[in-house]
Amino acid sequence: MLGEAFYVQFKEDFQLKCTDIDVNEKWLSYLDFRDFTAYRKDVLEFKPDYLFHLGAFTDLEYCELHVEETYKTNTLSVENACYIANELKIPLLYISTAGIFDGNKEFYDDWDKPNPLGHYARSKYAGELFVKENVREHLICRAGWMMGGGPRKDKKFIQKLMKQIKDGKQQLFIVNDKDGTPTFTHDFARNVKALLETRYWGLYNMVCGGQTSRLEVCEALLDILHLKERIKITPVNSEYYKDVYFAQRPANERLVNRKLEIRGLNLMQDWRIALNQYISQYYKGYLD
Repeated sequence: MLGEAFYVQFKEDFQLKCTDIDVNEKWLSYLDFRDFTAYRKDVLEFKPDYLFHLGAFTDLEYCELHVEETYKTNTLSVENACYIANELKIPLLYISTAGIFDGNKEFYDDWDKPNPLGHYARSKYAGELFVKENVREHLICRAGWMMGGGPRKDKKFIQKLMKQIKDGKQQLFIVNDKDGTPTFTHDFARNVKALLETRYWGLYNMVCGGQTSRLEVCEALLDILHLKERIKITPVNSEYYKDVYFAQRPANERLVNRKLEIRGLNLMQDWRIALNQYISQYYKGYLD
């Protein structure tokens, strides 16, 4: 999801080498960054000016069921990236998440102390700490509820809703006890680009503007699709989905981009505007 947006936003101004374990685009080449030797060889041969470490396991249930693999992928591979960036003396970008907080506050700024609840969140926060402690020139950017990539790449909330709608569902059961901040992948990539240009290294919350909830996002989506009168939303609490989504999640993942605001570099749009752009750019004809 995020890699596609970075490719689009950076390809005109930079020579890119983009890798994945799932080579599903012509601009991708194969790499498993958990393999330090292969990772180092791939990066050193390309000799980049920056290293962007974007990949991770983000399925919370998978992470709870595959703990060792989760830390190998979400933490140790980040350590690999740190070693390589330091060897080349280049800046490193690491992507973190709003999920590292426990949800007990109304919102979290860049300086609030994380308290991760499950293995996904713990593995991501461990990556944050290692980057912060070991790479002098780094960006750690925390995303919220990610939206991007369209039907082929989006594995998150918006695509799950769109698939239900495409399948003809007339009723959507949406949790009413989870709050957060959506993050449009293209806004995120553009904001990272702005930080690289200023060389203001460090840790940044980077989410769309506006505090919201799963329920409100679903209502906004149906409004954009002009389906509010045809599809019923039934609010439920998280217990309704406990068999499917059994991993512990914070009730509140709301971030605010305080540091970006203070620096005058907050390019993130309001989530409603970004959601409208996302649907119009990626889902044209999807429901036909």
